[in-house]
Amino acid sequence: MGGNELTVVEQRYEAVSPADFFYRNRDIAGFSNPVRALYSAVRELVENSLDACEVARTPPDIYITLTEVEKTETGSSIYRIRVEDNGCGVPEEHIPSCFGRVFFGSKYTLKQTRGTFGLGGTMAILYGQITTHKPVRVVSSTDGVNVHAFELMIDIQNNRPIILKKTSTKSRGGWRGTIVEFHLEGEYGRAASRIVEYLRQTAMVNPHANIVFIDPRGRLYLFERATTKVPRPPKEVKPHPHGVDVETMRRMIATTKCDNMLDFIVNHFHRVGKATAKKFLKFAGISPRKNPKKMTPDDIVKLVRAARMFNDFLRPDASCLSPIGAKLLEIGVRKELKLGPDAFLMAHQRKPSAYSGYPFIVEVAIAYGKGVPKREGGFTLYRFANKIPLLYDEASDVSWKVVNKVINWSTYKVTQDMPILIVTHICSTKIPYKTVGKEFVADRPEIEHEIEQAIRYVARHLRLYISRQRRMEREKRRLGVYSKYLPRIARYAAHLAGVPKPPDVEKLLREVARFE
Repeated sequence: MGGNELTVVEQRYEAVSPADFFYRNRDIAGFSNPVRALYSAVRELVENSLDACEVARTPPDIYITLTEVEKTETGSSIYRIRVEDNGCGVPEEHIPSCFGRVFFGSKYTLKQTRGTFGLGGTMAILYGQITTHKPVRVVSSTDGVNVHAFELMIDIQNNRPIILKKTSTKSRGGWRGTIVEFHLEGEYGRAASRIVEYLRQTAMVNPHANIVFIDPRGRLYLFERATTKVPRPPKEVKPHPHGVDVETMRRMIATTKCDNMLDFIVNHFHRVGKATAKKFLKFAGISPRKNPKKMTPDDIVKLVRAARMFNDFLRPDASCLSPIGAKLLEIGVRKELKLGPDAFLMAHQRKPSAYSGYPFIVEVAIAYGKGVPKREGGFTLYRFANKIPLLYDEASDVSWKVVNKVINWSTYKVTQDMPILIVTHICSTKIPYKTVGKEFVADRPEIEHEIEQAIRYVARHLRLYISRQRRMEREKRRLGVYSKYLPRIARYAAHLAGVPKPPDVEKLLREVARFE
């Protein structure tokens, strides 16, 4: 054999389950280290509880307990986390899959939900299992009568639940909701500030919720509700033609019962009537009488491309969204910041808009004055998406870009050293997160425009408030000068005139103050 001999390396090919993929790549789901993992676990479970209460149309009562069980050799600890809510509960037959299978849940519909991928809660349980090898305990009731309890492990290689124990009992006191309890590795000392801040901001945009948190040190954090008014829940809607891709169109055609394309377009898409459907099909060059089942792959591609270029479709409506509302947002901000009546606080909700066929609503609030946190080198920015606080990677977010790069704040008589809080909230059926960890929103032009316009609207009112405050301060100083020198002038004038008693200047000062 010569020196030109080729060495053949045998390649190994295999498929991995979704659970196995996230076991190997848990960093991208927000479970990169014990600090981040503890925060992410609390966040994912609380968001699931809030969604469940929203479905049940009941003001949330959420109880979170974090208990340190033991120390580890690496300096972190093993914690037991328990989250209880009074939401809609999970049906008995779905409990094992909901908590023991990655990518199984109720989040895969076109309506606004806090969760996006049906991953977060199960990912927290998966992380707990791979760091402690202990099962998760799930207790749930959907009717307030029957309570079902499961102990589960996740078969990571096959992405399926392993049921270790199952019991059923009667509910005491008519309790309905869900309890999730499991162990995981974490570092609470370094995660504490993030967890508490997350809960505080969550209470801010959910002022109808009671949230109780007992930390490993025994400290109780209570975030009380300020109202019992529950926001209107979102409704599931059909897809909008502008947001449909080739695969979605293929699946819709494969399952449709319509025997012609006109009925197919009208029955399967959001806000499309017969007149618009006829006009669109003519634009696409497809016969209204053609059977959808006879559409070739090339026809489907042609149809999708035409749908994206056709401009006469109505914009999607906002029935699938559940915004906070300007009034509730103001209540939440005032409650958590403990703002006095003299501080400036205003919230504004924009009209529904859309990007790529997905509807969204932007809400903004600005607070200024005593009680507002002051931040070194800039404003305090609270970012929310579908009522979720976004605490990490602020500088990568579209809201940060608008606040710090797009808007010239000197136009509104605002400087960087002023105590100003800006709150931005985006709600949509599909938030354009840049990562699976859901920490920052991409700068889509449509979303950026709506955030900018909302902030400018509130900032104009802030400018009026600041101008009024400065004018009042000037007049107060002038009145102070009058109050200081008028009595002296009156005494001096009386002395010159030989009058024993100086004139009363209090009436004059009151008149000056009234006209000021």
